[in-house]
Amino acid sequence: MASVKQVQVTFDCADPERVARFWCEVLGYVVPPPPPGFATWGDFDRSLPPERQGSAFACIDPTGVGPRLFFQRVPEGKVVKNRVHLDVRAGTGLVGEERLAALEAEGERLVSLGATRVRLLTADGFNESCLVMQDVEGNEFCLD
Repeated sequence: MASVKQVQVTFDCADPERVARFWCEVLGYVVPPPPPGFATWGDFDRSLPPERQGSAFACIDPTGVGPRLFFQRVPEGKVVKNRVHLDVRAGTGLVGEERLAALEAEGERLVSLGATRVRLLTADGFNESCLVMQDVEGNEFCLD
C-alpha cells in the first residue's frame, strides 16, 4: 500500500528572501516562525557564518494544505526554461471570457508585485486559456 508523502518545492535563486516573499504574496503563504531561541529570522541569519547568511528562506501555507516552498541561493544564474513549474490556479472552473478576465486580473496583480507577463495561451478546444508569467528572478509559472 502506497503512503502519502509531504512535498516541498525548492527554488534555486540568487536572492532567497526576495523570491520567497514574492511567492508568499502570490499564494497567500506566510513566513514560518524563526527557530527556537531567535526573535526574528534576521537574528537567526546573523548567527550564521557570513558565507551562509541570506542563503535560504522558506514560506508555508498557513492552512497546512499546500507544500512548503524553500528557496536556496545558488551561484549560477538561470540559463534555460524551467523543466518543472508551478501552475497558480486562478481560473479554476471558469471558461471563455470569464476565465480570461480572472487570469488578466490576477496577472495585473502579480505584475505589480514584480512578475513579468510572458504570453497568453488562448483556449484551443482541448486546453483552456492560461497566462504564462515569470517571477522576480525569471522562473516561469502559469496562471491557469
